[in-house]
Amino acid sequence: MSTAPLIQIKNLTKSYGSKQVLKGLTLDILPGQVIGYIGPNGAGKSTTVKILTGLIPDFEGELIVDGYNMNTNPLEIKRLIGYVPENAEIYEVLTPMEYLDFVGKLYELEEDVLTERSQKLLTAFGLGANLNDRMDTFSKGMKQKVLLISGIIHNPRIIVLDEPLSGLDANAVIMVKELIIRLSAEGKTIFYCSHMMDVVEKVSDRILLINKGEIVADGTFESLKQNHSDTLEQIFAKLTGRDESNHETDDIMNAFD
Repeated sequence: MSTAPLIQIKNLTKSYGSKQVLKGLTLDILPGQVIGYIGPNGAGKSTTVKILTGLIPDFEGELIVDGYNMNTNPLEIKRLIGYVPENAEIYEVLTPMEYLDFVGKLYELEEDVLTERSQKLLTAFGLGANLNDRMDTFSKGMKQKVLLISGIIHNPRIIVLDEPLSGLDANAVIMVKELIIRLSAEGKTIFYCSHMMDVVEKVSDRILLINKGEIVADGTFESLKQNHSDTLEQIFAKLTGRDESNHETDDIMNAFD
């Protein structure tokens, strides 16, 4: 793994009105790293991801990807990134092949390469029999597979996955976890956002925990475990103040008394 950062985030700050969502994030991310990016709702995860993918252009600080500055070369950075958002709108009136053709052409893939790659990926994801079916007939899991493919169709150097396992069955989850490991071994950098702590533990070689706009933990799962607790859920609870909560589950159960 290269020691030169592929992604450099320097004093990244973002506010919405009077609310400061990101408070001076500074990170270096190396090629081939699988970053597990976790935190409670409202901590700043989605804002970080949207800045990294160029969806939020107005921020303070500096974001450099492969030598390109987001403020001056956003399109060059976007070419390097594949993004699977948590809540994506897919064009359901299209077939998978039509949708991937649309996405691939945005990345200027050649027609023959795009067609062959789309067919191979759809077949590998178990959708070979549905290449030309309209997606308004698809289950949530089938649509999620198409979205996952759309995020890697252009063979990006950086892959941003925001809750990518939503709607997938157990076999597909296993396949995606294995795929993440294989892509990392080939030098892809993966930014993985999820609330599924067991998956984050297994696929990430570096875990970042953000809370209230600040990184409060950064390290391998083993190093975090030694410093804090036995499981990632316990670490999460400790560092986000969850273990000091007012026993919400007791309150819920008491409501039935």
